[in-house]
Amino acid sequence: MITIGSRGSMLALWQANHIQALLRERGLDSRIEVIHTTGDKITDVPLAKLGAQTSTKGLFTKELEDALLDGRIDIAVHSLKDMPTELPNGLELVAVPEREDPYDAMIGSTLEDLPIGARVGTSALRRQAQLKALRPDLDIQSIRGNLDTRLRKLDEGQFQAILLACAGLRRLGWAGRIAQRFEESLICPAVGQGALAIEARQGDYALSILTHEPTRLAVTAERTCLREFGGGCQIPMGAFATVNGTNIKLQSVVASADGERIIRFAAMGTDPVALGKAVADGLKAQGAREVLG
Repeated sequence: MITIGSRGSMLALWQANHIQALLRERGLDSRIEVIHTTGDKITDVPLAKLGAQTSTKGLFTKELEDALLDGRIDIAVHSLKDMPTELPNGLELVAVPEREDPYDAMIGSTLEDLPIGARVGTSALRRQAQLKALRPDLDIQSIRGNLDTRLRKLDEGQFQAILLACAGLRRLGWAGRIAQRFEESLICPAVGQGALAIEARQGDYALSILTHEPTRLAVTAERTCLREFGGGCQIPMGAFATVNGTNIKLQSVVASADGERIIRFAAMGTDPVALGKAVADGLKAQGAREVLG
């Protein structure tokens, strides 16, 4: 019996149940253990500030990883975009299933239809910075909470629109609420957005049968690029890779927090690690480190 560790949100449990179903199809029995993370417990502080206060890059992963190392769970299911690029000693990513829609979505209104000064909610510096570059007039405010909580705040009128990942909306059956879907040329997705990650103790579980190879190649390129900037998942940086046969195209963006400086770089290659490093170098050559401060 495999014990699956998961956060307790509606979306996290959907993801854990999805992995459980994939394991069942392959004749493997499992149970789900809910574990609450730092990011779940503190919901009134913006993510970037919370990361600085807790001095951890794993706001939504650390407690799950502790449970893995302690032997309380056998595998942990994460949203890959929440995972730092450096894993604790003794742990490894053992599978990356096929990616869901990787893009960002606006709920409540399209960008064009928002009036001047409209209040828009989003939790990620990456989204805030790119949105400010597109509409500097907007009043962009931090919004925390699970997906259903954020939608409720929108419905209560606290915001005129909110930005969310398409993947979570689609997984929970709320795709009909998407007013606008942003291609990467407008708002570049977070590293690993839309993908799930299965983490386990090194050598314990060989679950590569659950891995979707094009997704693995794409997210490896994205995570390598992020790793070159320190590996945290809260900096205003996006990276998105597509795979066509043996060719990988990686696009990345780095933005100042106020959205006034946007640096983009893209390249193609066949080795995801080499490509990720090359795109990071291209960003740095244009001053990305200075923009990120």
